[in-house]
Amino acid sequence: MNLARRSALIGGAATLAAGFVVALPTDSAEAHGGFTFPATRTYACYQDAIDGGSGGSLNPQNPMCQQALDQNDYPFWNWFGNLISDAGDRHREIIADGELCGPSDDFDAFNAPGDWPASEVQSGQTVTFEHNAWARHPGTFSQYVTKDDWDPSQPLGWDDLEPAPFDEVTNPPLRDGGVEGPEYYWDATLPDKSGRHVVYSIWERSDSPEAFYNCSDVIFDGASGGGDDGDGADDDTQAPTAPGTPTAGSVSGDAVELSWSAASDDVGVTRYEVYDAATGEVVATTSGGTSATVGDLSAETDYSFSVVALDAAGNESDSSAEVSVTTDSADNTSGQCTVDYSIANEWSGGYTAEVELTNDGDTAIDGWSLHWHLGDGATLTNGWSADFQEQEGHVTASGSDWNGDVPAGGSVTFGYNAEAEGSVEEPTEFELNGAPCSTS
Repeated sequence: MNLARRSALIGGAATLAAGFVVALPTDSAEAHGGFTFPATRTYACYQDAIDGGSGGSLNPQNPMCQQALDQNDYPFWNWFGNLISDAGDRHREIIADGELCGPSDDFDAFNAPGDWPASEVQSGQTVTFEHNAWARHPGTFSQYVTKDDWDPSQPLGWDDLEPAPFDEVTNPPLRDGGVEGPEYYWDATLPDKSGRHVVYSIWERSDSPEAFYNCSDVIFDGASGGGDDGDGADDDTQAPTAPGTPTAGSVSGDAVELSWSAASDDVGVTRYEVYDAATGEVVATTSGGTSATVGDLSAETDYSFSVVALDAAGNESDSSAEVSVTTDSADNTSGQCTVDYSIANEWSGGYTAEVELTNDGDTAIDGWSLHWHLGDGATLTNGWSADFQEQEGHVTASGSDWNGDVPAGGSVTFGYNAEAEGSVEEPTEFELNGAPCSTS
């Protein structure tokens, strides 16, 4: 996908009866994604906000993330959508200096200089890049890094980047089990740098003029300040200790939630990998967190999983002990939420949809945001009982002041009208505050 984007806000109605109509552009797009390692600013802030909140609410602990949230919460729920739809390899022509990290209005807050959350990496090491594949398309990923003399106190400009990418890959492999679901992954050798830098990525689709742009803040060699030299981590040869034996939390027919005790390291653990003991494949990764959800499992099947820890130098721990899990029956699928979606009315050129969102969890949801993709050619025209945003055919509906909280076992309902070309395509995948929902 390429970068230019379009967004529109439809104000949620204050009452169930009133709809607020806004005309929206008609372009559509399908591909979204962003780096989870090294984490983009948008993803790092989304994680920071979720970790600091409760029940799905956003409460960033990083001041730069809080500043971005104060300006607009849309990039938090749509951290994978920093794009321009008609870029067509005109990146330097259409993106001004100072706007590289957020070239659209919705993402403008991420252009501000400051101490954004950063991934610790080691100079010259070969690491595995992980890029979420929210939607999948062919294309080329090009990664640049800032020059040694760049000024982190100023918004990023084109001249701040080294002239050639240090890494470039076309149509990398795809796997399930990434920290946020399916992901592209490939090995890349990092440049020789020290201190704080920005890895700037451009993902160009080969089947469309669309492109994605992401800034990943990194600290080479684990240095703690902007531009400081490394602290000797380039000589790090000590592997982390083995993580604790994972335990299974919620188990459904197609997924299991795992958690484990943290490993320790003389410099610091940067990530964990969850392995399927039977196949030896990595089925989930985390950027330092000690829990993960393994999905795409078969119902009523025995599985065993183990976890390893890695540090910034790429040293890998011994494997944890294994945990054995038997998935539930096929009718008990994953998700702490269920979406009941129905077409209430349909006519030539449009339709009305009704949505019921049910909280299947044990705790109340404090602030909900539901995301899904309209069918090809469909365009949102108006909605009620929620606040709506649309970006290139991807819709996010969020709770208003009067229905933003959903008690355990409770539900909220809302609806919308849309224009459509041809037959109506009912969505089958929904995400509540970034986590998948079941459908009924």
